[in-house]
Amino acid sequence: MGKLDWRVVGLTAGSFLTVSYVLCVAYDLTFDQRMYETWLKLLPGFTWLTWPSFFLGLVETFLYGIYIGLIFAPLYNFFVDRFYPRAQAKSD
Repeated sequence: MGKLDWRVVGLTAGSFLTVSYVLCVAYDLTFDQRMYETWLKLLPGFTWLTWPSFFLGLVETFLYGIYIGLIFAPLYNFFVDRFYPRAQAKSD
């Protein structure tokens, strides 16, 4: 099994979370929901809704994705090495 690069996982997760954030904010504005209360709890410094706060949310959600990549990829690689040692030896 192949190993994961934390940068690729981080960029993927960061992009996914950023797109999800934009869609949630758009949905909240369009349908007058109260989803923003979740963002207030998850994103330090976020307030509803100013342009600086919106861009802060973009940056923070992307950084959360990078954090996921930093933690998930090494853990995945560790367990792949432990559970599939022969697959690693054959691929080298």
